[in-house]
Amino acid sequence: MTHSDPTTPEFLMLGTCDYPEHVPSDRWAPYARMQAELGLRFVRVAEFAWSRLEPRPGEFDWAWLDDAIAAYAAEGLRVVMCTPTPTPPAWLIRAHPEILAFDEGGRVREFGSRRHYDFASPVFREHSRRISRAVAERYGQHPAVVGWQTDNEFGCHGTSRSYGGASEAAFPAWLQARHGTLDALNEAWGNVFWSMEYTDWAQVKAPVLTVTEPNPSHVLDYHRFASDLIASFQAEQVELLRELAPGRFVTHNFMIFESGFDHYDVARGLDFATWDNYPTGMLEFFAPPGVGEDLKTHYARTGHPDLVAFNHDVYRSLMLGKDGLGRAGAGTPNGFWVMEQQCGQVNWAPYNPLPADGAVALWTAQAWAHGADVVSYFRWRAATMAQEVMHSGLLRHDETPDRGFAEVAGLDLTQFPVGPVPARVALLHDYESLWIFDQQRHAAGLSYWAQTVTYYMALRSLGVDVQITHPDADLSGFAAVVAPAITLVPAERAARWEAAAQGGVPFVFGPRTAFRTPGGATWPGGQFGPLSEMTGARLLQYDSLRPGVMQGVTGAFGSVDASLWAESYRLTGAQTLATYAGGPLDGQSAVIRHGNATVIGAHSLDLIRAVLSEVLGGAGVPLLDLPEGVRVSRRADRTLVQNWHPHAVTWGGLELGPVSSVVLGGDWSPTEGKGEQGE
Repeated sequence: MTHSDPTTPEFLMLGTCDYPEHVPSDRWAPYARMQAELGLRFVRVAEFAWSRLEPRPGEFDWAWLDDAIAAYAAEGLRVVMCTPTPTPPAWLIRAHPEILAFDEGGRVREFGSRRHYDFASPVFREHSRRISRAVAERYGQHPAVVGWQTDNEFGCHGTSRSYGGASEAAFPAWLQARHGTLDALNEAWGNVFWSMEYTDWAQVKAPVLTVTEPNPSHVLDYHRFASDLIASFQAEQVELLRELAPGRFVTHNFMIFESGFDHYDVARGLDFATWDNYPTGMLEFFAPPGVGEDLKTHYARTGHPDLVAFNHDVYRSLMLGKDGLGRAGAGTPNGFWVMEQQCGQVNWAPYNPLPADGAVALWTAQAWAHGADVVSYFRWRAATMAQEVMHSGLLRHDETPDRGFAEVAGLDLTQFPVGPVPARVALLHDYESLWIFDQQRHAAGLSYWAQTVTYYMALRSLGVDVQITHPDADLSGFAAVVAPAITLVPAERAARWEAAAQGGVPFVFGPRTAFRTPGGATWPGGQFGPLSEMTGARLLQYDSLRPGVMQGVTGAFGSVDASLWAESYRLTGAQTLATYAGGPLDGQSAVIRHGNATVIGAHSLDLIRAVLSEVLGGAGVPLLDLPEGVRVSRRADRTLVQNWHPHAVTWGGLELGPVSSVVLGGDWSPTEGKGEQGE
């Protein structure tokens, strides 16, 4: 492997997640030597080590971790230390069972796995601060420790919300602070409906175990409340680490398509975001409509390129424009990390196939092309005990290098220079819209993620680099803005969008845009509420389509079939670009435009792609016509062309081997033939 000087982050850097507490101490030095020889520069440790660090209340054992860190340091490896709070030990839980969370069925989620705590528990928060302070006092200024990860994977296993215990008890006070009076709460939630009005704050419980669907406004506020708990928990740890670990970065490893909290709020105070990338498992759980069993089988050994890319862009964009608060000098890259990168088969999906030859190298290259400065492989050695024995590592159970090890060894990191991703198109993403959209989907097969990712897939199929952006961010610098599913649009947000559009930025909106008020109700004047003037239209009808039922759409973008959802509009100034053909919406407006605002009412990848092609082309965004499974990403004046197919592909003058990528010069274009390969 070729790598740069570790003090000068000019190129992508690599790391691994290691667990010295899982192996005999005589393995620590040999493992560190192997890691350094492989070209790894960072090692993450100790996120699940609370029971070894504090085996009994107040009794700490640092010797083993001191020795492990010394072994890493002797080989020049840099350590990312973790606060060990995701796994409170048995002695703490048995002494304080009130720490445990409740599921949506009203049952206590027991000890014996991980993430078994309620963010609202004052007892747990006290012990979280105590253990985090102890670890930070020990290692906060250790010369080998260059950064910190808070906790681990907030929200994993559905743990972002507890529906009883400490959380339920704390909810009324949060509501009182938000709404002020019970009259205001009842008005905001529309509690006159079904006689749901409250006369005492203590009457309000978690929105679960209701006879039928709970009030969506109640659900929305509970999600906001739970998200605020995670944000405050995170802020406590960040504040402590800033105090005790000066000059070190602080991050958190976020999750694949995690929906349980507002990541923009929770990421405040971090230096950069990291996330955990498991492409094959992601495909099984998060493939949008249209990616059926045939495509799942086709991409089973690589994952789908657009699902992986979407998450890269979420976490790259989460912290853009933010000054670093505590980086460890020039040797610590500034961009986001993939803290856990799959390097073999996983153990947690319905099907867990062995990745294709070349997949680990392809995933690494793609991460770099979307802005990652570090890719860290999970895990070093496959676990020989407990829940993850079926999960792979860079080493097999018997310590021999696995296939992923060989692919990492073959990487030439000088192909992957650090630098900006030239994204000129913003795709808007909002967690509150996600929560209220999914609470009342109205079409079983269509979720917020499915609708949003469909628009993202269309953009990627056109060869467009994307910045995923909060809807309240400054949008004036973008060539175009795409808002697939922002269903919750306050008046202030609408005014900012309208000003950007009047300034020349074209917008493309998807179905159910601005359907909701901030409280979760509909606007009294109907959709589009405060966006009505910008869109020049009002909602006329919406139709939820059963699986297999198609709705024709015809007009300026040809004739296509839509599925799952179709909505039509009553025009108050907009013009119709496409209409529905057949069905109950026959002849009604399906795609409309008013000034710089275009609205697509039907769910159809082909229609979305055609509209985006026309809008982006008019905005001067260069476009490609990429075949399925071939993707192009750009970074630092380089172009990465990727083939995610299990077979070779010829495209744009390039011969692309199965499951492979090639780095080309930034000015490369398929219309110019083969181009020159980057060095």
